[in-house]
Amino acid sequence: METKNNSGKLFVAGTLTALGASLCCITPVLGVMAGIGGAAATFSWLEPFRPYLIILTLGMLGWAWYRTLNPQKQAMDCACEEDVKKPFMQSKTFLGIMTVVVLLLMAFPYYSGAVLPSPSTSVAVASDVPLRQARLDIRGMTCSGCESSVTHALSSKKGVTKATASYEAGLARVTYDPSMVSPEVLKKAIEEEVGYTVTNFELSDNH
Repeated sequence: METKNNSGKLFVAGTLTALGASLCCITPVLGVMAGIGGAAATFSWLEPFRPYLIILTLGMLGWAWYRTLNPQKQAMDCACEEDVKKPFMQSKTFLGIMTVVVLLLMAFPYYSGAVLPSPSTSVAVASDVPLRQARLDIRGMTCSGCESSVTHALSSKKGVTKATASYEAGLARVTYDPSMVSPEVLKKAIEEEVGYTVTNFELSDNH
């Protein structure tokens, strides 16, 4: 029974470390979906530790499953121990469910874009007003989940025809109708809705 309890504790610890490895990517998405942009970048400091947290999580998962599938032989204090029904939280089914949850948490940055609602793709622009392009240098993006959040926040603004972001380059590019949306609105979309800092905003005509 002690082996099962230890396995359960390992899975709880593994879930917490997996959550820690994903918080830097989960909070920006929540910032866009739930309007908590002020807290969206709170856990960005965890990003440098993400590889180590993932390794630690996988180690816990492997050890928990090993202890569950290969329990150590202990002295038989009760001959009827095998007939006692184990609690659900000590079952292989529960450990399997927790394993799926943990793996989904760790993989969140890779599918976070699918969680965000798709912005409208039909954008009406004034035909007599030339479109403009802008480059926004952004501080705080750490993963592909951050890219999705920034792209969605910009694309959702009326007058924006195209938006892309790169966390590796630390920037976003947006094409928009200046008669419908201003640079200040685009900047606020990133800083207030997602929680990152725009350090530079460069404009150029789209010829």
